Amino acid sequence: MSPIGRRSPAAGPQVGGRRTTTLAVLLTAAALVAGACGNDKVASPGPSTTSSSTAAPAPRASTTGPAPAPAPDPSSTTATTARPAASTTTSAQAPAGSAPSCPVIPTRQGLREDRPRYTLRVDVKPAENVVEGETAVRFIPDLDTDKLVFRLWANSPRLAAGGAQLDIGGVFVGERRVDAVSENATTVVARPGNLAAGQAVEISVPWRLTLPGTVSDRISRTGDAIRLGSFFPLLAWEPGIGWAEEPASSGFAEATTTAAADFTATITVPDGYDVLATGVNEGGGRWTAPGVPDFALSVGHFTTATATANAPQPVQVTVGVHAGIGDSPQTYLTTVVRALEDFGRRFGPYPWPAYTLAITPSLGGGIEYPMHVLQGPGTGGRTTSHEVAHMWFYGLVGNNQGRDPWLDEGLATYAEARVEGTVAGMRSTTIPAAGQGRTAEPMTYWESRKSIYYRSVYVQGAQALIALGDADLVDCALRVYVARNAYRLARPKDLLAAASAVFPDAAVTLGRYGIRP
Repeated sequence: MSPIGRRSPAAGPQVGGRRTTTLAVLLTAAALVAGACGNDKVASPGPSTTSSSTAAPAPRASTTGPAPAPAPDPSSTTATTARPAASTTTSAQAPAGSAPSCPVIPTRQGLREDRPRYTLRVDVKPAENVVEGETAVRFIPDLDTDKLVFRLWANSPRLAAGGAQLDIGGVFVGERRVDAVSENATTVVARPGNLAAGQAVEISVPWRLTLPGTVSDRISRTGDAIRLGSFFPLLAWEPGIGWAEEPASSGFAEATTTAAADFTATITVPDGYDVLATGVNEGGGRWTAPGVPDFALSVGHFTTATATANAPQPVQVTVGVHAGIGDSPQTYLTTVVRALEDFGRRFGPYPWPAYTLAITPSLGGGIEYPMHVLQGPGTGGRTTSHEVAHMWFYGLVGNNQGRDPWLDEGLATYAEARVEGTVAGMRSTTIPAAGQGRTAEPMTYWESRKSIYYRSVYVQGAQALIALGDADLVDCALRVYVARNAYRLARPKDLLAAASAVFPDAAVTLGRYGIRP
């Protein structure tokens, strides 16, 4: 997420009579790349193909069904069986006193076999100012538990103040309705009885979202432009740890904890509306998204431009600018392609076959979701590259954003500085006194310090990485971090372990910024 001026369909957005759009993402494999460090040069070859148009009508069938198994990821040669730990580190720290060097990059981790499988039904009804739907999920805990925790992020303080309200119609395990208690506005706890580790459970939660008015955030409605991010009930399970129940933030920040899952979404919108979302359009009304931590979409009337990025495998990129906004989709498209290709070389291959960006009104920056980003007008510069970086640092390697917000925002800000050539300016930025040495504080600390949050977490997090030493070697350390922790929820110890594999004194250097295991 970028707080400064700040979450592809192969066939592009579609328009038709009132119809159902199903979004499908076929997870492409990330190629194994070994032994290469980052590259100081930012390639900007430009899109290989581009077009700009308004989507044409296309009728679609309404279909639902379980998500198909994703294609195997040849970047991983390890078995993807259930693991008791939240993440895995396998190589030792560089020997004390040795010179920093880039080791052989390990094989990228593959998807867990016990990841959740979501089937979403989403019915957008602008005339009634509501979105109705159902979250169905096959969940396999890797630890014993006696409860289910769903987070209702649409009821977080900023969104609720704007008029958003997410209500559920109960929690059902199989055909049985179980008692559910709202512990607060954003947390619903259901107790179905004891669930043993490895025991699959089928859960469904019908819900109804009342749309807010214009809010500079992830859920908003301005005329026909509708943003839908963090809008449906979502499980908050951290493998190897258990339930994450950190409070929602009242700031322009995330507080989610969701591991990689498979999503199938069926989206119904009125005649004349377009949809851009997480995923690749399979046709026939079906979209699925394997291996992503969340699902988001934008609804409205878009002029689009498309291109293919090589990151390093082909990635279909679609940018849509909502009607009435004077920005050119081509401007954003060029930046997205450049950033995808640059980060694919620095940090390892982009893991999915598509990326979509929706420019909608009344948003002061950008908000990342896997494969789909929400941005506001006039954010075509570093905000765009920052949000692309989040596909690696949040989308591919997740984290508890309430407990460790720096772990995605600091890393994305560093990546932004690399591709934009602003490392020197980032290094020289003054950090407020109340934030100095506190990079790793949780959102509860920043709740009363919103005015210094950006510089203290985003910028200071980037400064901590820059302080490690040679920028190419920092890129290498992040490439190691991504390979070891792909499709997992990482913790500070995982970043420290990756940095220590390159820089023998990484723990001391990062510790000066408050970053510790």
